[in-house]
Amino acid sequence: MRFTHTADCHIGGHRNPKLRILTEDAFSTMVSESIEAKVDFVLISGDLFNTAIPGIDALKFTVTQLSRLKKEGIRVYAIPGSHDFSPSGKTMLDVLERAGLLVNVWRGEVKEGKLRLELTEDSTGVKLTGILGRRGQLDKEHYEDLDQSIGKEPGDKIFLFHTTLDELKPPRMADIPSQPVSFLPEGFMYYAGGHVHIVERYNKGPYNNIVYPGPLFPNSFSELEELGHGGYFLYEDGELTRKDIKMKDTVSIPFSVEGLSGPEAREKLTEQISKEEIADKIILLRFSGRITEGSITDLDIPGVVKQLEQKAYCVLRNTSKLSTSEFVQQDPHIEDAEHMENALLAEHASELKIDGREGVELAKSLLKLLSREPEEGEKQYEYKESIITEALELIDK
Repeated sequence: MRFTHTADCHIGGHRNPKLRILTEDAFSTMVSESIEAKVDFVLISGDLFNTAIPGIDALKFTVTQLSRLKKEGIRVYAIPGSHDFSPSGKTMLDVLERAGLLVNVWRGEVKEGKLRLELTEDSTGVKLTGILGRRGQLDKEHYEDLDQSIGKEPGDKIFLFHTTLDELKPPRMADIPSQPVSFLPEGFMYYAGGHVHIVERYNKGPYNNIVYPGPLFPNSFSELEELGHGGYFLYEDGELTRKDIKMKDTVSIPFSVEGLSGPEAREKLTEQISKEEIADKIILLRFSGRITEGSITDLDIPGVVKQLEQKAYCVLRNTSKLSTSEFVQQDPHIEDAEHMENALLAEHASELKIDGREGVELAKSLLKLLSREPEEGEKQYEYKESIITEALELIDK
């Protein structure tokens, strides 16, 4: 038996149009390599799309690629992820399944308070099932109610999931809700994970081959810094091989303005970027520190970006840690905006209650959500719908 395992494709997700192209190129590469490897089927463990109702261009591209697999007799099994499944139950996977391009293996029914999953049998004899992903770890209730006896069904079985597991959660995600590996049913030969954009394989006790393949292409500035590229896993008769997909080289340029005036920082920045090889590469400019004199505009960041774009494939910038001496907080006990926000929420904690629940964490989550700007190319109605949907999910959690 031979199969490809991928997840977190996020087709249509990037704001930058050039990075959206690379996201599609990565998916197309995975399809081509799967055909070349003559796999029996492809697993997509959630977030094929970046939204439940993707744009026409993203849908046309995906249909074309899935049709290539179907033409070669390669089946596709998938589950909805936290991005491509809406609270109303809408997911484009249902449309693709109706068209015969994939099979959504998230299926079952609740009997006597227990979730009894249904197994889908492939022509190779392996049986597949899985649980969808939901924002805010709302899928946890499905695992809590899961009838674990499904693991005793005879034959080889594969379980698809899209959630965060305690045992595989990296330190940087310590504050993110998760659940233990023991929530997964035992007795499966392979656990195809998604949602957490890390590359990990876990084998312990009754669980073998719990695998996170990471994204097919990094989906954010920080992921491009950390991962550089995406990839997937190829399973061949018990052997698991990591397949990297390197679309473009990435160059990270961290730049601190600490202790510099605006003009000094501009001069130093020009000198630093002149030493970098940038031709046809993704450039990541991360700024930090506080300018002692002048303003951030003295850096002329747009001008620097424009200059780099003459040779680079694309240029991304992050200025979240950049400030000037003019904006130092007056309260010595409050170091930055985040601390001020936390202090104000703590001060009014008694007033932040919803249905008897403490509302500080909810308020923080809502503030973070409301600070999100529309993605490049995202229609206004799509932006509003996503904000409302995510806010309702947070409130209902």
